[in-house]
Amino acid sequence: MTPVRLGVLGLGAVAQAVHLPLLARRPDLFTVTAITDIAPDVTEAMGERYGIARRFTDLGAMLDAGGFEALMVLHRGSHTEAVRAGFARGLPVFCEKPLAYTTAEVDSLVEPDLGGPAVMVGYMKQYDPAVVEAARLLADVDDIRFVEASVLHPPGAAQLALARVVGPATPLPAEATAAGEAEDRRLWTDALGGTTDEPMWRAYRGALVSSLAHDLSIMRSFGCRPATVDHADIWRQSSAHTVRDPGRDRRSFGEHPPSIVANGTLAGGGRYSLGWHYLSDLPAYRETVRVVHGRGTVELVFPSPYLMHAPTELTVTTLDDAEAAYGRDAERRITRRSTTEAFERQLEAFHDMVRNGTPPRSTLAEGRADIHDCQRIVAAFAARTGLALGGEIGKLVSAA
Repeated sequence: MTPVRLGVLGLGAVAQAVHLPLLARRPDLFTVTAITDIAPDVTEAMGERYGIARRFTDLGAMLDAGGFEALMVLHRGSHTEAVRAGFARGLPVFCEKPLAYTTAEVDSLVEPDLGGPAVMVGYMKQYDPAVVEAARLLADVDDIRFVEASVLHPPGAAQLALARVVGPATPLPAEATAAGEAEDRRLWTDALGGTTDEPMWRAYRGALVSSLAHDLSIMRSFGCRPATVDHADIWRQSSAHTVRDPGRDRRSFGEHPPSIVANGTLAGGGRYSLGWHYLSDLPAYRETVRVVHGRGTVELVFPSPYLMHAPTELTVTTLDDAEAAYGRDAERRITRRSTTEAFERQLEAFHDMVRNGTPPRSTLAEGRADIHDCQRIVAAFAARTGLALGGEIGKLVSAA
């Protein structure tokens, strides 16, 4: 395999905890030739750590300098403009989620003709061996009755402590900070209209589009996207016994991070239930996806995404139809675990996309579909509670 020369935008927590270490371990796949981040000291620190000489604090400057064949987009916030800039240079792009916060952003992107796919949306769980095997087992199931997904989310600082993330030692450039805040406000207006309900915006952009979208991507892998959103609720509770503070998570999820539930119908006639809960004192991240069908269940339990090579547990329960002393009506339960890293499988797939044109599991169309489903959840809540919203989600409320 010929390594792909790669430029990396965004050197924050996920880049430091996952992507940069894996890229360094897979020189057969990628050679990072340039990096950029708005924090100059972080760029210098990562350049020194990984021996990357070409360091920038502006994407345009990095693109002008060239010297790479593909772009990896990892920075905070919407990634649409960075993807657009990569497309303008004829570069294939790996784009971490969130791809965008509005469907209009996605619709504005025009993929360049590269002779193959131009973008991979980074849903690494679609490449998890447990998810791939679960999808194989469910491929011929024609009566999925129920899909249940539950995310229990502890504070980010607790999950990322092991990565020893390097943050900015000095204040970020005022111009870059102001630009980021202006973009956030613009997208807030585009998605939800002129509402002053910041907690709702944070719940949408942080908990839904940036987190629960993973579970929507898993459902897509199983061929069972939500057909309707019949009920949704978003609420916040506190306890006098709370020990840990959300800290910087307020920036993502709001001053008081939420709980979210949604349920509805599947295209095949079954039902689904989604749940996302921020729990300040939860010891460790836990995510469970369970599929119920006429012959049994398929259940996945995911560890924290930042614990590389921590196995996802796949448990398959069916009728034991083998001859046995205790009869043919016993339960057969098979549990499988693999230490193969989903993020690494995803890197292999991106290399395959760039070199061989192999389609990724999530393109712009799939990323857009997940954004739309997240919007439908907020719209269902707004319609039920009478919350006045505008923007794209407001239009969905009006249509409902």
